[in-house]
Amino acid sequence: MHRVLVLALEGVYPFELSIPMRIFGTAVGHDGEPLYEVVTCGLDGGPVTTSADFAITVAHGSEALRSADTLVIPPFAYGPDRERDRLPDALRQALALLPDDARIVSICAGSYVLAAAGLLDGRPATTHWNEADHFQRSFPQVQVDANVLFVDDGRILTGAGVAAGIDLCLHLVRRDHGSEIANRVARLCVVPPWREGGQAQYIDNPVPEPSAATTAATRHWALRQLHRPLTLAELAENAGMSVRTFCRRFHDEMGMPPGQWLTRQRVEHARRLLETTDLPVDQVAAHAGFGTAASLRQHLTATIGVPPSTYRQAFRGPST
Repeated sequence: MHRVLVLALEGVYPFELSIPMRIFGTAVGHDGEPLYEVVTCGLDGGPVTTSADFAITVAHGSEALRSADTLVIPPFAYGPDRERDRLPDALRQALALLPDDARIVSICAGSYVLAAAGLLDGRPATTHWNEADHFQRSFPQVQVDANVLFVDDGRILTGAGVAAGIDLCLHLVRRDHGSEIANRVARLCVVPPWREGGQAQYIDNPVPEPSAATTAATRHWALRQLHRPLTLAELAENAGMSVRTFCRRFHDEMGMPPGQWLTRQRVEHARRLLETTDLPVDQVAAHAGFGTAASLRQHLTATIGVPPSTYRQAFRGPST
């Protein structure tokens, strides 16, 4: 069974600490057997203060990290005497216990731990948008993307703030066991199986004034038209806006241009079809609006690093 270790550091944020147990702990196979074992540990196995008005007791110390298949580091409050670009000796020694092939995940400002350990050097990563500028100044060698909800860079994954930790953990379940199981986890936890857009929609004033037109209805409409080409003019006409106004408002709401968003939706639709149907690749490409198998192969490889046939083999649910 895949073993997920959650590292509770002093000042840990309780909500984010609970996310891995809630998501991974809900994932079961078609036989009803748990797919993950989730273990919470601290650096010394003693009580751990939180950012709230209570402490928690964990049963395991850092030696538990030796058995980790995946390590999750939730965010934690830094005291005034702690520099976020440096690791305390005890934490550095704990991370050294991890198996070489262990997957390492940070939620929100837990990314500071990974960066300070040198694990993000030269890699793309994200963190909470409110920390992004400071994070980039502290670690200029990291390729910070402050817009996305999470970054999957293979063995190292980083998530944005709070609820993006749910998105990231669901993504890992989907990556490990396919959409069918991940979607069931999402339903049981009463959260969306995936969310559109990135962090930009949560900065400043993401909700338009009641009197202002939005692109929400057009986005919903476009999702039902993925099988065919869609132009900016057609999208703007559906929204009752000029192309210029539509593009500006769309970017304000979703944090990306309409074309980029549309391509992401086509890729996600193709992934679901590859996971849940036996349609030939050229038919999957047609249903997702890519037109040809070659186009689908190009976009899927650019997005997740593997072609359709490999993705179907690796990520379809066990029952298909």
